[in-house]
Amino acid sequence: MRKWMLTWNLQNLFSGLYLHAIFLFGSVCVVYSDCTPEQLAAIMNCSKHERHTRNYDYMEGGDVRIRQLFSRTQWFLTIDDYGNITGTQDPTNCYSILEIRTVSEGGILAIKGVKSQYYISMNKAGQLQGKRIYNENCNFKEVFLENYFNAYSSVKWTKNGKEMFIALSQKGKPLRGKKTRREHIASHFIPMKCREEERRVD
Repeated sequence: MRKWMLTWNLQNLFSGLYLHAIFLFGSVCVVYSDCTPEQLAAIMNCSKHERHTRNYDYMEGGDVRIRQLFSRTQWFLTIDDYGNITGTQDPTNCYSILEIRTVSEGGILAIKGVKSQYYISMNKAGQLQGKRIYNENCNFKEVFLENYFNAYSSVKWTKNGKEMFIALSQKGKPLRGKKTRREHIASHFIPMKCREEERRVD
């Protein structure tokens, strides 16, 4: 009887692991199903997703990451020499290279364009702006979502008690924070490591 129960339990265990693996594979396919071949190639070449290698070292002293933020609406977040924040579908656009720096515990970050040297900030009305000088409006909280994307909410400002997020529309335009929600795809980003040749900003 014990031998039969052990064999039955092992069969159930292996079956469960097999189904879990199939589920994970399907989830990854769904995440990338809307990407064009060029965008998918850029994602695969630039990085493995942060969730697979995340170890929170940057919160414990390794506090700077050089990344591109790729929106679920299929745009790379950029900030240009005039402080304008928008999206590009060119993965080699130098204004999409961002410095993400931890400023305090709890995943509080400041995001700055490496080439433009402008910080991304959000004002009381939820409008995204570029700022030369860092201030508390430049602080965002990094939220790890269950769908393998991240979201970035203003630390200082909320609208009627609701978080306001960095977001890019389907046309690559920044959305006002009051129109954003954590569950909206416009607020979902993949932080991607940049290849060395794409880090050149001169």
